[in-house]
Amino acid sequence: MANSLLPTRIVPFALLLVFFGITSARLSTNYYSYSCPNLLPTVKSMVASAVAKEPRIGASLLHLFFHDCFVNGCDGSILLDDTATFTGEKTAKANNNSVRGFELIDQIKSAVEQLCPAIVSCADVLAISSRDGVVLMGGPTWEVKLGRRDSRTARRALVKKYIPTPSFNLSNLISNFSAQGFSTKDLVALTGNYLIH
Repeated sequence: MANSLLPTRIVPFALLLVFFGITSARLSTNYYSYSCPNLLPTVKSMVASAVAKEPRIGASLLHLFFHDCFVNGCDGSILLDDTATFTGEKTAKANNNSVRGFELIDQIKSAVEQLCPAIVSCADVLAISSRDGVVLMGGPTWEVKLGRRDSRTARRALVKKYIPTPSFNLSNLISNFSAQGFSTKDLVALTGNYLIH
């Protein structure tokens, strides 16, 4: 049943991802055309392999991208691991309890590094992977604008401020999304992904 509803839930969400991808003028669909020409087929192949093993991972990648973008922009900050001197967003309660797919993104990034060392950002790998996950689950496709810079810091305090929690009622959710410029329809599209992933 969830798969039959997927395209209707994903279409509005995909439009939001396009919005997330065009918030900076320097982004371009051909950003890595010369510096890493095999980037897109490599990412797609690895996501396809993962979705073939576990179809829900496509929705999980989308969910991971949403949690990254909703806090401080699509900067890959959710991917940063904690260190002795740094506590990131990944282990914040709202992320630790609901976000997955980190290992797959790490694997894809490792493969991309072998192709094109120190060229492609983790933030772009996450954006491409999210799109490919949606497409492989029967959702729409779109061109991903690339050229994001990876964050070297995280805003853990903003996770609690911006990521909705299970205790949010409808009024809280509408207010939370509205504060970031999203409509109630956008809210339904974004939170509907929770049912699948």
